[in-house]
Amino acid sequence: MGRLPRRAFAVAALATLSGFGTAGDAAAAQDTAAPHRSAAAPRAMRGMWLATASNRDWPSRTGLSPALQRAELLAHLDTAVRLRLNAVFLQVRPAADALWPSPYEPWSRYLTGVQGGDPGWDPLGTAVREAHARGLELHAWFNPYRVSGQPDPGRLAPSHPARLHPDWTVRYGGKLYYNPGLPPVRTFVRAAMLDAVRRYPVDGVHWDDYFYPYPVRGERFDDDAAYAEHGAGFPGRAAWRRHNIDRLVLEMAAGIRKARPGVRFGISPFGVWRNASTDPLGSPTRAGVETYDDLYADTRKWVRERWVDYICPQLYWNIGFAAADYAQLLPWWARVARGTGVQLYAGEALYKAGDPAQPAAWQDPAELSRHLALARSQPEVRGHVFFAASEARADRIGAMARVVADHYRQPAKPPL
Repeated sequence: MGRLPRRAFAVAALATLSGFGTAGDAAAAQDTAAPHRSAAAPRAMRGMWLATASNRDWPSRTGLSPALQRAELLAHLDTAVRLRLNAVFLQVRPAADALWPSPYEPWSRYLTGVQGGDPGWDPLGTAVREAHARGLELHAWFNPYRVSGQPDPGRLAPSHPARLHPDWTVRYGGKLYYNPGLPPVRTFVRAAMLDAVRRYPVDGVHWDDYFYPYPVRGERFDDDAAYAEHGAGFPGRAAWRRHNIDRLVLEMAAGIRKARPGVRFGISPFGVWRNASTDPLGSPTRAGVETYDDLYADTRKWVRERWVDYICPQLYWNIGFAAADYAQLLPWWARVARGTGVQLYAGEALYKAGDPAQPAAWQDPAELSRHLALARSQPEVRGHVFFAASEARADRIGAMARVVADHYRQPAKPPL
């Protein structure tokens, strides 16, 4: 068994999305991931996120020459090689824009400083080619619904789809989002992302944790008109919103399989699906955000139903953190993934290591290494992805060096 059977199951599930059954355990058991119990395991994900939104990791600032942008990008890839990583998750659609010559959306302003400004080269094409030349996988990281960090469609590039279709958008929390409840929006964002999959031999399609936006106190996401038009037959707005996100996940999985069979589809959600106090199936946490209830993302369902190839929850807390203990969340996710064949990677908060604003545990260079040691007892955990590239390069207290010394002494290939 491999990736295609799970993807084929997702295609079939499109016809029965309104149901709430579970995938057959016998079929899933044939695709159960093998354990990785030593640093020398031949297959384990060792990834690094490379964020472009707000020029967080790359480019270091807008308006650099193509040569300097390219040099910075290659330096990040070289950092991944030096740290014995094997995959880079490059953010190529940070805000309804593109880091490739897309016919759907304008060039990202994080390249030139002007949305729609041609940077004079093809960052995604270069990243794929240069990553592969270094033995790295390149996963294209997209954000489906975020449009802008400001709320006015009139300030977008003249050709921007959200400016041409302001009725597709919702202003919320001082920002602008596409409305997930509108079928034309879902069709459009899927097509925009699949354009990159068709053009480039990427190894994976990756989404992060933004679906419906994180709650903003005192504000409401105004999708009244969309709900009135499309919400009939659902027990309430929350169920309808989750259905909208479910549809996008399933339709994207089917689109990837058609566009480039074998490309893996994975999602990196916020680390808490639901607290056990909300749902007995939930994790032993007291998180203030629950993806099921607040982002309308049923992340547990996507794994149990095998709609994705991998799940990479953002487990951005230290061991012993009271509200969300890494040592309790990781086994919870392992139980969710068990028997599904969906690979589980742990999203690691490298950015917290050495940050003086973080708890004492994050001042210890060994904290992240302890995460990887703990994961050895969970055979469903097939690797780790570190946020993010700037911290991997700077490694301010040597936490990443400790991970390499303790766990990455030998190279490893990504899981199949």
